[in-house]
Amino acid sequence: MMKFLDRSVTSFRLRRRLFLDTAASVLMLALAAPALGAGNAENGARVFGACAACHSLEPDVNLSGPSLAGVWNRKAGTLASFLRYSDSLKRSGPIWNEKSLDTWLRNPQAMVPGNLMTYAGLKDDKARADLISYLKIASDGNGAPPVKARAMPNLKKAPQEAQVQAIRHCRDTYFVTNAAGESFPFWEFNLRFKTDTSASGPTAGHPVMVGQGMQGDRAQVVFSSPGEISSFIRQECP
Repeated sequence: MMKFLDRSVTSFRLRRRLFLDTAASVLMLALAAPALGAGNAENGARVFGACAACHSLEPDVNLSGPSLAGVWNRKAGTLASFLRYSDSLKRSGPIWNEKSLDTWLRNPQAMVPGNLMTYAGLKDDKARADLISYLKIASDGNGAPPVKARAMPNLKKAPQEAQVQAIRHCRDTYFVTNAAGESFPFWEFNLRFKTDTSASGPTAGHPVMVGQGMQGDRAQVVFSSPGEISSFIRQECP
């Protein structure tokens, strides 16, 4: 469940609840090493909790990484709905099965140098075997132990304090005014502009400010499409 938090811009007295994705981090299991094929899918579901921040198990629902629905026996780099594969992974062409996934999950960069997966690898053999067993079952969507999906914020339901009404830029500062009429200054380097074109993204013409999850005066403004960004920002100095 996404919550509106009030920590992102405290230095500017914005103690309002901003819409923030608070995907929880999950610890990897640390167990003794078995042979390949001896994985426990129930334990693997817990291991997959750490993967769920970047991968879903819903068909064609892609996050930072591609959906893993149907991944078993799929050729690497070929999910048509995912556009962010590295050239090295698309060229490498392994078929995802027990052996290739074990090599990949142990050290992705060693298996496919230059790939874009920012993951150091799962060194624990038992945890890796458990995860592979879970992925084999979960790949077809049948009978896999459930894993709580990453909750994406519904920006269409953002509160008034998080709805952006206007953005003015002057020299090195953005002034963001919300729907409640409150205006807050940000150093231009600390305000991020993003887009969310999904069904849960903001309504066209109504961007939303969400927390950056960092200390200081940092925040993000999410637009419904790239074309809105430049047209929404007004260049004006008093």
